Amino acid sequence: MKFCIHCGTPLEDGMRFCGGCGKDAGAAPAPLASAPPQAAAPPRPAPPPVSAVPPPAAPPAFAPPQPAFAPPQPAAAPAPPPAFAPPPASAGIALGGASSGTSGVRTTTKSLASYGTAFEVIEYEMYRMAKVTLQGTSVVLEAGQLHYWLGQIQMQANAPSLGGMAKSFLTKEKMVRPIYSGYGEVYLEPTFGDIGFLDLNGSEMWILDKGAFLASDQSVQLSMYTNPMFNSFFGGEGMFQTQVSGVGKVMYWSPGPVERIDLQGQTLTVDGNFAVGRTSSLDYRVEKATKGLLSSMISGEGMVSVFSGYGSVLLAPMPNRYMTLLGQFGGLHAAIRSISRG
Repeated sequence: MKFCIHCGTPLEDGMRFCGGCGKDAGAAPAPLASAPPQAAAPPRPAPPPVSAVPPPAAPPAFAPPQPAFAPPQPAAAPAPPPAFAPPPASAGIALGGASSGTSGVRTTTKSLASYGTAFEVIEYEMYRMAKVTLQGTSVVLEAGQLHYWLGQIQMQANAPSLGGMAKSFLTKEKMVRPIYSGYGEVYLEPTFGDIGFLDLNGSEMWILDKGAFLASDQSVQLSMYTNPMFNSFFGGEGMFQTQVSGVGKVMYWSPGPVERIDLQGQTLTVDGNFAVGRTSSLDYRVEKATKGLLSSMISGEGMVSVFSGYGSVLLAPMPNRYMTLLGQFGGLHAAIRSISRG
């Protein structure tokens, strides 16, 4: 059997033309004419450079409108009132409210805290005032020094013995030093002078000038020191002074800024009675400024106080401005008042 050379359809014998494609089954297909060569396409121009312009920002996502009215929130329950806590010892605590009309501000200049008790010195206008904060502890005050207290505090004053009353009468010292205990703040009488601290560690004993003691921890031991007759008469320190020892803090008064002088076998000579305190390890005596009594009187120095040995002395060589003004005009003011009363 033959097949069409054009489409491959089977042909019967004797057929000339293909029944499938209709072409002459015997003639060979004419060769395809080759396509004329195409001219090379011209090179495409380079695209223009893309500028460094950032693409446009995408449109913001759609946000649903917020409701104009917010439902009210339930009110929180009021907090319970806090327990008593002393105010921080930061500067700038205003004294007096708006109704009082005061504009003064008090500031804490010194502070010393340990064993649950804090001692502070507050300045207000021209005055200085001692403040003691108690946290279940106790403090001993000089009699008559209390100004006011705030909090749950109790005062205890033990009656002195007959011997104590007799000693107080002879020495002109206070026979009772009250004890304040509890939680709160105790304020002492304001003063024009300065207020300082002693932090006793049990290894030293201090002798304070008459009237210098203000307050101390209850753990501090208070006693009386007796000066020799010659020293008390010519030295201006008095016969009896307060002696403090033990462990704790002591607050004392001075007429001005205090300078501590530590002696290591040297001798300190002071013309005047501005020594606020000294350690008991020092030798204290009053003697003539020169060898002869007449030359001492002529020199104008007279008697001087001499401290020698190993220990420390607290001196207030210069009174502050307020004590100076009080010394200069206090007597004049008292004289004017006495004349006006008469």
